Amino acid sequence: MNLKYRNFMLAGAFCLLVSACAIFGKKSGSSSADQRKFIDPANMDLSVKPGDDFFEYANGNWIKQNTIPAKETRWGSFNILRQENTNKLLGLLNDVSKNSYPQGSLEQRVGDLYSSAMDTVTIEKLGYDPIKGDLNRIDSIASIGDVVNEIVFERTHGEGSPLFSFGVGQDAKFATKHIVQIGQGGTSLPDRDYYLKSDARTKKVQEAYRKYVITLFTLTGASDDLAAKNAATIFNIEAALAKAQLSRVALRDPNITYNKFSVADFSKTTSNLNWSALLPALKVPGQDTLIVEEPAFFKAEDGLLTATPIDDWKVYLKWNILKGSASALSSAFVKANFVFSSALSGQKVQTPRNERMSGLVDGSLGELLGQLYVAKYFTPAAKEYMVNLVNNLKITLGERIQNLTWMSDVTKARALKKLNAFTVKIGYPDKWQNYDGLSIDRTDYRGNLKRVSVWKYNFMVNEINKPIDKTRWGMTPPTVNAYYNPENNEIVFPAGILQFPFFDFGADDAVNYGGIGAVIGHEMTHGFDDEGRQYDADGTLRDWWTKDDADKFKTRADQVVAQYNAFTILDTVHVNGKLTLGENLADLGGINIAYAAFKKTKEGQSHKKINGFTPDQRFFLSWAQVWRGSQRPESAAQRILTDPHSPEQFRTNAPITNMDAWYKAFDIQPGDKMYKAPEDRTKVW
Repeated sequence: MNLKYRNFMLAGAFCLLVSACAIFGKKSGSSSADQRKFIDPANMDLSVKPGDDFFEYANGNWIKQNTIPAKETRWGSFNILRQENTNKLLGLLNDVSKNSYPQGSLEQRVGDLYSSAMDTVTIEKLGYDPIKGDLNRIDSIASIGDVVNEIVFERTHGEGSPLFSFGVGQDAKFATKHIVQIGQGGTSLPDRDYYLKSDARTKKVQEAYRKYVITLFTLTGASDDLAAKNAATIFNIEAALAKAQLSRVALRDPNITYNKFSVADFSKTTSNLNWSALLPALKVPGQDTLIVEEPAFFKAEDGLLTATPIDDWKVYLKWNILKGSASALSSAFVKANFVFSSALSGQKVQTPRNERMSGLVDGSLGELLGQLYVAKYFTPAAKEYMVNLVNNLKITLGERIQNLTWMSDVTKARALKKLNAFTVKIGYPDKWQNYDGLSIDRTDYRGNLKRVSVWKYNFMVNEINKPIDKTRWGMTPPTVNAYYNPENNEIVFPAGILQFPFFDFGADDAVNYGGIGAVIGHEMTHGFDDEGRQYDADGTLRDWWTKDDADKFKTRADQVVAQYNAFTILDTVHVNGKLTLGENLADLGGINIAYAAFKKTKEGQSHKKINGFTPDQRFFLSWAQVWRGSQRPESAAQRILTDPHSPEQFRTNAPITNMDAWYKAFDIQPGDKMYKAPEDRTKVW
């Protein structure tokens, strides 16, 4: 996901004070919450005190009774819902792939891409023939100029993105304009630390990576000795690139990564990378400025170009082709790809091909497949529910901003202006992307993937001189997720997440507000987290805070960092409170906003128990069951390095320790393991 998208996850003069039944039109005769156990005690471990470990109390029995499937790296509420959506997509794909449709139609392209991906007989016969021409082309490289030309060729011809990242996107400080943006890249492992550290877990990943490189080169005919030499060459180049990269924590600061240069001036700092010539070759001619994520990285990379022998660059560029193609080639390549990925994730068996290919179609033609998905599975009633719920939470957040004791009236007014300027997108785009001009051939899987990649690249670079289109989406409709985009100042909720345990028409308000309500509040808070707060109401990277208010915010944010830094997984691996700060702030803000909005509803103001739990208890239990799940140790270790989200048990437990209402709901007392004294509870939004 683009780093600009922060993901999960005052309009009007009055608050919505009625229940979900009245707002969202539950059908008469629908099952009551008593008949359908949206909060089921059988899933809970009632032997655990809620104040000692609320995650275990709410989810313990479910976790004990639900082992992680062999094809998964973790298993819980999100995964179950994603599996259900995958099954829905497979039904749609099986239908359209079995029938004939007019060439170029939505159904033809979706069906034929899936059909080509499932044609394993043809794929197996081809072996690695689809990339032989690419590997032979690289053999002819004879100079640094040829290396640079090959980098451009691969990028513009759907064959990967070696050496650095490149794109056309919004100028963060002039949010109505597109601009060329370049950044660090060129590595294969998930984080720079995999190259720079030497602990046992890291060495295990490095060895798996070395074996993966060797396997792919031997599959293309290289001897064992040559393949091993190639693996060492590739690791050394990538390690040098990793050493020059910024950390993930530094990348979270949009001011650190906003470095605008004239093309001519920046070209003077990289003698081997003449951007005045490179940009036209990359299909963005006529540009006088560009944004550079990390200037020092490009200086180091430029030096590496001359310090590294040409033959080594040829190996590196061949590797870029191999690793980008492995999952689309014959079974030996696919198996090697899985063996390596399983070393990173702990996954025991490969996900069935049909499920992998449904994900590929969603990632390739998401707004074509999305149209089929929405037509069958998303109702206008669900969208109406969300519109009303979002309005309720916007009003609630506005009230909370107005009542902040630590923020000045000047900054409050600007915060409210930003809140009221939020664009809300629900379910699916108002204007679909139809991928005009993209052809899909039922008999050419590898070619289809290249054509999709080339189409998307050309679409991106052709945006350079066009107005910003704020109707675009960064996720496809079936996605079980949500996001905030600071440059558009928008919150987006795909249709895929609008299902239980996040939302159900038959559920009581406590369940829906503790689920989807907290997701909405989470995305709203991203507009005011440590990163999002640096963008104003128009989506421009501009400081709108008084210095005193910014200092007070930082004090509170530092408390959140310290709280999460203290958490560990796998006995000794600490959560990175700075890397996860934005998501942690959003979790804390999201559940507070959702709870305050819930208390305005009729059910929120009642004391009626359902299945033995009060409305407030059900709210917090709903929050906890959203994060229900477990994960493999390998996946957990990787996520600590790379994921800006904290592990699920801490997403459940940490925010609520700062909420007085949780203490009251479950009678949490001093001496309970999760207890925090009132004066130590962090209050931000």
